[in-house]
Amino acid sequence: MISLNQIKLFAYMVMAVLFSVPVLAQPSEVFNTEQGAIRGYDPVAYFTVGKPVKGDPQFTYAWKGADWHFASGENLAAFKAEPEKYAPQYGGYCAYGTADGHKAPTEPDTWTIVNDKLYLNYNKKVKETWSKDKAGYIKKADANWPEVAKQE
Repeated sequence: MISLNQIKLFAYMVMAVLFSVPVLAQPSEVFNTEQGAIRGYDPVAYFTVGKPVKGDPQFTYAWKGADWHFASGENLAAFKAEPEKYAPQYGGYCAYGTADGHKAPTEPDTWTIVNDKLYLNYNKKVKETWSKDKAGYIKKADANWPEVAKQE
């Protein structure tokens, strides 16, 4: 016959195992680093000043599980009002990589605006390749993004 103490011991062992299993990493829909979304750069600045501008942590907005930084309160307000308008496509992951079916990090200076949408690329060489058929790569990336977004 099993004693109450044995049952308690077994229950504690099961709980210890369950709580020691690491939490599975969740896929991030946004390219996020220690500096914030898209390496801490201001997504609105690409549209307003036409270049990458580092955001200031005092102007931060949490959106889609990431902290977005902005160069000014005006840019923060613009993003809050219409985040989908300013956020880079594919969560800031590489547009070429997304077209190829995977997530890849991006660099702030490898950007393009096409039809009022911001696209980022892995590096300048990848951007050159992507630029040769932007429309084709965008079409592929748009089709792939729902599945790519779920990747870790």
